[in-house]
Amino acid sequence: MSQRRVSSVLAALLIGTAAPVLLPAANASAASCASYPDWVAGRSYATGNIVRYTDGKTYIAEHDNPGYDPTISTWYWDPYACDSGSTNPPGGSCASYPDWVPGRSYVTGDIVRYTDGKAYIAEHDNPGYDPTISTWFWDPYSCDGGSTNPSDGFVVSEAQFNQMFPSRNSFYTYNGLKAALSSFPGFANTGSDTVKKQEAAAFLANVNHETGGLVYVVEQNTANYSHYCDWSQPYGCPAGQSAYYGRGPIQLSWNFNYKAAGDALGIDLLGNPNLVQTDAAVAWKTGLWYWNTQSGPGTMTPHNAMVNSAGFGQTIRSINGSLECDGKNAAQVQSRVDAYQRFTSILGVAPGANLYC
Repeated sequence: MSQRRVSSVLAALLIGTAAPVLLPAANASAASCASYPDWVAGRSYATGNIVRYTDGKTYIAEHDNPGYDPTISTWYWDPYACDSGSTNPPGGSCASYPDWVPGRSYVTGDIVRYTDGKAYIAEHDNPGYDPTISTWFWDPYSCDGGSTNPSDGFVVSEAQFNQMFPSRNSFYTYNGLKAALSSFPGFANTGSDTVKKQEAAAFLANVNHETGGLVYVVEQNTANYSHYCDWSQPYGCPAGQSAYYGRGPIQLSWNFNYKAAGDALGIDLLGNPNLVQTDAAVAWKTGLWYWNTQSGPGTMTPHNAMVNSAGFGQTIRSINGSLECDGKNAAQVQSRVDAYQRFTSILGVAPGANLYC
């Protein structure tokens, strides 16, 4: 994957192990927040457990987990309305909220209207980070009463996903992909239904090429492993010289990409790059991070290429254009195009123009 840098965003994922404990589960009549036990880092939790986090809010375990931080991953935890019956504060019209301004400082609870017309609420104080990048700092806000979870209407069904990847590694779960969508609500959720399906097909086609049909979780050429450490970075390679090899659906590589992706997602991937090969939701999030925020050797992000009708060919250029485009490796380009056309057919949508780079 090409070398790209983004600004840092600080947050950490706390991981540990301990014996499981029995905690209250959700029930029809929500209790007072104060009645739930404090969350403990490293304590094992089971689906349905409810805890009170350090911010005073309560969270419910959506899946068993060994004590992950409730604010990091919506795959493992979701906010739980222990007092009011709703996880969203009272909403009004989206038009009533001020426009988000990059670089303007926001405090927890601020609500803004983003450039896509949707509203977002600040979950933590931040100096104007993009609301669509990190759910640590911003979450979609239901100002009009609609769903804040874009994965509810994901344009690729599980049956279609399985049809696209009949031989996939069991690590690459459909649920892991859906859990990752909340970090990038604009992905496959912008524009017409046709554009949404084309973007989903384009992302998955490139992922298909990078991983051999979602078969490979890690880079297969181990001789390259020690090459992905750029010691000129002030933070170096704390996980080790050979720790930043390609992992996940877009084969995230290089210490600065792990640093940038981790900062954007609120996960310490620089210190714990193995999360990309052990946590399916994290792996998918790194792929979506690159897709939605990085332009690589191209001139636009793959997301923008699809939603602005630049065509599938520009997504190839942004991912690996320096090695494949402009006649450098026509066979590799054709492999990506073939997958894209196959996936758009499965989704029942035309592939559009400008397929090659």
